[in-house]
Amino acid sequence: MSNQNTDSIRIFALGGVGEIGKNMYVVETEEDILIIEAGLMFPEDDMLGVDIVIPDISYLVQNKEKIRGIIVTHGHEDHIGALPYILRKINAPVYGTKLTIAIVEDHIKENGLRKKSDLRTFDPKSRLTIGSLPVSFFRTTHSLPDSIGVCIDTPQGLIVHTGDFKFDQTPIDGQLTEIGKLTNYGKKGVLCLLSDSINAEVPGTTPSEAVAGEQMMDAFIETKGRIVVTTFASNIHRIQQVINASEKEGRKIAVVGHSMLKAIEISHKLGYLQHHEDTFIETNEVESYAPHQITILCAGSQGEPMSALTRLVKGANRQLSIQEGDKVLIAANPIPGHEKTVSRTIDAIYQVGAEVVYGKNSIHTSGHASQQELMTMLNIVKPKYFIPIHGEYRMQSAHGELAEKAGVNPANIFLVDKGEVVEFTKRKARRAGKVSSGNVLIDGLGVGDVGNIVLRDRRLLSEDGILVVVVTLHKKTGTIASGPDIISRGFVYVRESEELLEEANKKVTATLEKCIAEKEKEWSTLKSSVRDVLSRFLYEKTKRRPMILPIIMEV
Repeated sequence: MSNQNTDSIRIFALGGVGEIGKNMYVVETEEDILIIEAGLMFPEDDMLGVDIVIPDISYLVQNKEKIRGIIVTHGHEDHIGALPYILRKINAPVYGTKLTIAIVEDHIKENGLRKKSDLRTFDPKSRLTIGSLPVSFFRTTHSLPDSIGVCIDTPQGLIVHTGDFKFDQTPIDGQLTEIGKLTNYGKKGVLCLLSDSINAEVPGTTPSEAVAGEQMMDAFIETKGRIVVTTFASNIHRIQQVINASEKEGRKIAVVGHSMLKAIEISHKLGYLQHHEDTFIETNEVESYAPHQITILCAGSQGEPMSALTRLVKGANRQLSIQEGDKVLIAANPIPGHEKTVSRTIDAIYQVGAEVVYGKNSIHTSGHASQQELMTMLNIVKPKYFIPIHGEYRMQSAHGELAEKAGVNPANIFLVDKGEVVEFTKRKARRAGKVSSGNVLIDGLGVGDVGNIVLRDRRLLSEDGILVVVVTLHKKTGTIASGPDIISRGFVYVRESEELLEEANKKVTATLEKCIAEKEKEWSTLKSSVRDVLSRFLYEKTKRRPMILPIIMEV
């Protein structure tokens, strides 16, 4: 590695700032690029038909010869979910702890990445040199085991990335965030800290996962019927609490949903989940037990239409469908943007006569540090520069205010947007332009083929519908042979709008005859004329703007 601290170091985010999810952060030196995280994000309401969203990595593809590795801090989708797509374009080793790499490997196979990926395992004690950069790690407490933070030793000083963390004093697995290592980093000199901002607006400290465990146990003790628990499949600590409460109360657990089954299988195989041999039963065995002997565990805490919980509410599985007398524990908070779907799911559960535990009474605690813990991190690490990451802009802003209170020079706090570069030279930082960034939308098997124009068309179709105008012209004379026929979908109900469509037909006929009389033969001009006249007429009559699709044929 160069010993010249005059070499520039560039830090930028391709996702995870100004938003929740899609985490991807890049540290670039003269020789190397090191990527931290490769996450996905769930689509926003206006991204109609889109399945998931991943970062735009065009800058990385252009500079792939410099990429030395991708470090993932833990196995949540918002940190690893983009890997199957990114590894198709970037042939780089992926570094992670044992459980994280096992989840990544399964995720890659599930998404059909055929080529052999270079997956490398380390533990929090490991010290690696990736490219020319020495990298060390520190254990963090989060909602699943094997979570870590990252420290990169650059010629200008240490760059610390916290990953997702909280200072839980009674974690489920007994593994505390390694404050000792963080203290040593602070003594050595941290050039820049990148820290999790999700709970930067939340006062105090985040309750321990043990508190959620106590709430879980209380709910199990007081329930006489079946219990249905829904949480994220990757929330291994919460799943362990369900197991503990079920075993203590003499309940068998039936698991519904492929993602949940996979997470339990991987975690148990690696020793991160503990349970008795006879705790889990097949779903078809549920009817052999009394209601007070059954726990049903499933994913779908966000109310996704095709999730296991939604299928249970709708009665898609006769033996397991949620019914009167059941108690449903929603052991997760809604992801921003999913509040409506969660609310609809809760309503549907109440309608079948079951009880729901959610909201303020939910069996849940966050896996992210609140204000006091974020201040503790800042005071321990003592960074010269600070970049709040992983959160919407207001969260980043709140985190920046905390850093200022912790003694960081306000001029050294950078609230960055996606693609915005912070460049360090001689231990001094400045904003240095932007790299290409944005969203890549995944729709079915399509990667990036749905863009702004397609989304605009989908919004138009969803709002005002479509009119298809079909007309056939004589090839020799150019006159109208048949039509125009107007087909309406999602615009007006044809039987109740015959007069409107007849008048529209006359407008189209008159427009075409005028074009033909003027010897206009270009189909693009004919279509444009039809579209313009119909658009003006329909807006005048209905104040709606349907998509108008003229189709011209020749005979």
